[in-house]
Amino acid sequence: MPGKARPTELEIARLWLKGRGLADVTPTPMLAARLTVRRRARLGAAILPAAFLITTALVYVSALPIRSTDDGFGTQRSWSLVVLTALVAGLVLGLSLLNRWVRRVDKEAAADLPRRAAHSVRPGWRSVLGLPRTALLVITYAASAVLGTVALTMREGAARYAAVILLIGLCGVAVGTAVQLRHVFTHPVVADDEGSLRADLLMRVEDAREMAVPTVVWSLPVVSVFEAGLDPWNTGWLAFIMLSVVALVLITAWEGRNTLAAQRGAGIR
Repeated sequence: MPGKARPTELEIARLWLKGRGLADVTPTPMLAARLTVRRRARLGAAILPAAFLITTALVYVSALPIRSTDDGFGTQRSWSLVVLTALVAGLVLGLSLLNRWVRRVDKEAAADLPRRAAHSVRPGWRSVLGLPRTALLVITYAASAVLGTVALTMREGAARYAAVILLIGLCGVAVGTAVQLRHVFTHPVVADDEGSLRADLLMRVEDAREMAVPTVVWSLPVVSVFEAGLDPWNTGWLAFIMLSVVALVLITAWEGRNTLAAQRGAGIR
């Protein structure tokens, strides 16, 4: 499989290496195959959450009371929660299958290596994902869970139903993200020299950072919680989302400056 890389895939691999300060590394068919499957898997990983959010919104509105005087969880709402649970299971399964696809291509690429290179110390979550992004991810999920739980216990009617929808969706997204990150942190290195070893680490870092962006967590309140309008409670939700987005922008800018400085330092040496 790695020996059948197309010229366009090799060119994309060359540009990828050049853009990350690895212009001295040869774009091999193995690297091209690994980058190609990651691009396709990321497309699938973007489509799945989008479809999940759309169907979650449809499930939510399908069980809303027709009249404002209607209240309580009737048969229709109970049915909608069952459907939502099935959607959550489908999301986790879909993300797991995408990870299995990437893992299979990596395994096939590794099987063709004449020898295996490895890091002297296995990269941990600090070097792959980084402390700032890990903290942002944990805080975002924890704060969302707290806000949803408090809404469930303190609010009534449709607002409580929205909180249930949000919490079920949040659990599914959290499990799916954990499955993806576990694969990134634990899958074996696929490299046979120093250059491919650096490329493998960069792919691992990019995979982890892509998976750790809590886009779906920010979007879940939009499909349910904000339906009631911007009362003080929902204004708090909006402020939390905006602050976490700003934090991600600042972290990304800080990482970009550090990467640029490291590349310039390597060029001087």
